[in-house]
Formats: sequence, structure tokens, C-alpha cells
Amino acid sequence: MNQIKIPELKRCYDSVLHKDYREMLNYVADKYKDRTAFIIKHKDKGEVSYENISFGAFRDDVHAVGSAMMKKGWHGKKIAVVGANSYNWMVTFFATLGGVGTTVPLDRGLPYEELESSLARSYADVLVFDKGHKDLVAQLKAEGKTLVKEYICMNDIGGYETLDDLREQGRVALAEGYDEFLTVPIDEHAITILLFTSGTTSMSKAVMLSQYNILANVEAMQATEDFRPGDVNMAFLPYHHTFGSVGQTVMTACGVTTAYCDGLKYLQKNLVEYKVSVFFCVPLLIESIYKKVMQTVKKQGKEKTLATGLKISKFLLKFGIDIRRKLFKDILEPLGGELRLVISGAAAIDPEALQGFNDLGILAVQGFGMTEASPVLCAENLFEHKLGSCGHAMAGVDLRIDNPDENGVGELIAKGPNIMAGYYENDEETGKTLVDGWLHTGDLAYADKDGYVFICGRKKNVIVLKNGKNVYPEEIEVLI
Repeated sequence: MNQIKIPELKRCYDSVLHKDYREMLNYVADKYKDRTAFIIKHKDKGEVSYENISFGAFRDDVHAVGSAMMKKGWHGKKIAVVGANSYNWMVTFFATLGGVGTTVPLDRGLPYEELESSLARSYADVLVFDKGHKDLVAQLKAEGKTLVKEYICMNDIGGYETLDDLREQGRVALAEGYDEFLTVPIDEHAITILLFTSGTTSMSKAVMLSQYNILANVEAMQATEDFRPGDVNMAFLPYHHTFGSVGQTVMTACGVTTAYCDGLKYLQKNLVEYKVSVFFCVPLLIESIYKKVMQTVKKQGKEKTLATGLKISKFLLKFGIDIRRKLFKDILEPLGGELRLVISGAAAIDPEALQGFNDLGILAVQGFGMTEASPVLCAENLFEHKLGSCGHAMAGVDLRIDNPDENGVGELIAKGPNIMAGYYENDEETGKTLVDGWLHTGDLAYADKDGYVFICGRKKNVIVLKNGKNVYPEEIEVLI
């Protein structure tokens, strides 16, 4: 079999491979006990206040909620969670994985039929939801077509038991010596995460992941990307998306503080408000921020000043002298002044925006992955990046280009500790995607002379012209 092996990202930073989520949380809470893990903004009658939740307090909340879940007899149950990104969403996620059962994160934007189908197909026993899903949950209860028996609301809306109720019940139980949640064995290789891929009800598939899958990927990211304790992260990507929930897990593992975005149109305001220094994102965010930065430069008539500054900084960089953040301080201030690392994924990014960020002294890199790989397969970092590429294979991942053509283009396939067990109750699709232990991504790519991966398009989307030449729609989209 003809294959091209992609080199792995070198490990540059200290990292720890944790056995399971409970072990990881205990380690982090002990190491960063009094550091702020989450910043929660409260709005009351026009008054805004902020609540800082430490890593130690986060662990206490997870232990309390997890203990209440165990006392309710939910051990081994499937607990679905749906709602906007929030602290309570993450407490639910960590509590479930801390020894209770299987978590089923659901897209908060699903219409009723697809929400009902996802709950039915996953055999969910419990649904934890936020106030934005009040009407959908009322309909679910009324129609009774799923196996869900318990409904817990993250907010106090009346008529439902709340996460605060569980928190209080768990605290009482722990004070009385109840330790089942703290001691129950966790099989790190068992399937405890069911994540639906995007698609309609008939097309979406439930990916089966273990804690070992995810935490192996978390450790690899920790070892290759420059995340620092005390950094501030903006949790913008939805938690039901693997990139969102695993990205948050990475932030937690690295002792990073997390704040929540008020919405896309408030993004720049929030960057300043929280002094955000790092975050995972999709291309739309980087492109949107960069566009606003350039609009401001143009509005202030500083285009020539910027051009001159870029020439000076690029010249000095050749000699290892980096003055970008000092030189462009006025441009970086409207972004909070602290932003230094942005990791983009999920789709190809505009090279101009990516280069623009790096020129200003903000390291902007992109990666490639999929839910089936927990999710990162390859990425760039501070030391290994090339414009337009997705970098090198994630540490510990055997990534290859399978059966490349005369131009070196072939399907990306992967093996590693982060690869899924398969699709839940879908042997046919599992057999197509996992072949002899290799994950077939369905994405076409080539590697340059330095082993950097460049994605061309989807295998099924290739247009073959009459002369035999392959045309990739994704490349046409970029040109357009």
C-alpha cells in the first residue's frame, strides 16, 4: 500500500496524561486551587457583576452534583445535556464523566424533531437543559416518545428540579460521609461520550468516544501548544461540538481561566472586558476580528504607518528581534491588549487574516480534525507552522496520505489513542470509516516537502474532468 507518513508535532511543553476526568479534575484543583477557573457575568436590573469561581470551587460543585446524581440512581445512565455554553453546562459534563455515566451533548440549535430523535436514538435517561429549551422540553414531556424520565433545568424557571437543587443535595450527602461518587471505579476505555456528528436526523451519526480517547488528545495539545496558567480563554465554540468541549477540557487541564462571550457582535467588547489571551475558534471569528482591525486602521488613516511598521518588524524578525507587540500596541489595544494565541479549526481560513494576525504579533494557527478523532489530527504551533497548511500530525497520532496520485493527493487516514470506537448502533457506517484500525477521514490532502498537510477537499466531492484532471470544489470556493 502506497502511503505518505506525516511527521508529528514535537512536544515542547510539560503535560500530564490523566486516566479519567475525575483524576484530571482532582489534579488541576490541587495544583491551581485558588486560581480563577471561570468568570461568570451576572446581570440584574441593568447592574452587571462578576463572579470568579476557583478551580477548587469548580471541583466542589462537580463532586456535589455528581454525588446527587449517584444518590438518584443514575450510575450507568445516559445523561443528555443541551443549552448555551455556561458554567452549569460544564459542571454537568464533568459530573457525568466523573463516574456517573455516559454524557450525550446535544446541539442547542436542533429543531424539536431532531432533538427528540437524538434523545431516542441515544436512549438517554436524563435530560439537563437550560431555560432557552423550556418549550421544547415541555413538548418532549407531553409527547413522551423518548426514554427520558428525569428533566433537570440549569436555571430556576419553576416546575423543574434544578442543578442548584442537585448541588445542595450533593453537598448534604458529602457532609454526611457519602463517598460513592468519589470512589466509584471508572473504566477509561468504556464508551462514556456519545457525540452526534452534524447532519439531519437521518444523516447524523453518534460517535462513540472514551475518556482515554479525549484525554490522550488533551495531553497531546497540552504538550504542543503554548497554553499558560493564568491565560484567559473565551469559550465561544459551542460545548456540544467536540472542538468546543475538548477545547474547554484543555483549558481546564492547563489552569486557564474561562470567560463567556455575550454573542458574536459583542466579541470585541468581551475581548477587552476579560483581557482574553487565548481561545479556540472557527475561521469566521478570526476573519471578523481582522476585518474590524483593518477597518479601524483605515478609518484612522494609519495604513501607511502600518505598512511601514510591518516592513520594520519583518526585517528585525530575520535577526530574531521581535518588537511586533510593542510596535502595534495601539492596534492590539482594541482587542484587549493581551490576545496572543488563537487556534482555528472546523474549516479553511482566509490566509490573509491568518497572516495578518501573525504580522501583528498574535500567533494564529489552524488545525484539522473531526469528531471521530476526539477531535484533533494535525495542527500548527509556535515552532511548526506554514501559511495555508494544517501543520503536522498531533503528537501520538499516526497520520498518513493513503494512495496518493501523481500530484501527491490522497485520503487522510489516521491511527492513534484518540480514534473513536465506532458509530453507535451503526455497524455499516463504522465499517466504511474504520478499516483495519485506520480512520478514513474522507478528506483529500497532500504534504509539501517539509511534511506540512494541505487539505484539498472531500473525497466524495471530487469532480473529474474529461481529460482526467481532478477539480476540488473547496478550492473553487476559495477562489470565488
